[in-house]
Amino acid sequence: MEVTLVPHEHIEMVWPKIESYMKGAADYTYGRFTVDNIKKDLLEKQDSQQLWIAFDSDGFYGAVVTELWQYPQIKTLIMHFTGGRKLLKWKQPMLETLQKFARDNDCEIIESYGRPGWEKIFKQDGYKKQFIFYELPVE
Repeated sequence: MEVTLVPHEHIEMVWPKIESYMKGAADYTYGRFTVDNIKKDLLEKQDSQQLWIAFDSDGFYGAVVTELWQYPQIKTLIMHFTGGRKLLKWKQPMLETLQKFARDNDCEIIESYGRPGWEKIFKQDGYKKQFIFYELPVE
């Protein structure tokens, strides 16, 4: 399994291969993002956002969109969107690649948000639940 950063000039070429994975990720934002929003941000935020892909000779298995983010006290790598198939086949190589990228960019943590099911997927990787995101209706 290969995991690689997609150079920004190649995003348009790779996008058709992973668009359905990013659409699936966008669907779980419950109206906050569309797949087109994800692509547009990747193309426009070249200094801070990255597209990573997992593939082998049989095809593309997954994609992750990350962003380097500087808080007032720490720098982090945010995993904004993750999508694909056969996650257990590419999760570990992807995580190791992202950890190295985060270290190389002086990040102290990798952070993400998502469905509760991610907790069991990253449990053995040192995952810590730090807080819960609440959504309240405006009525």
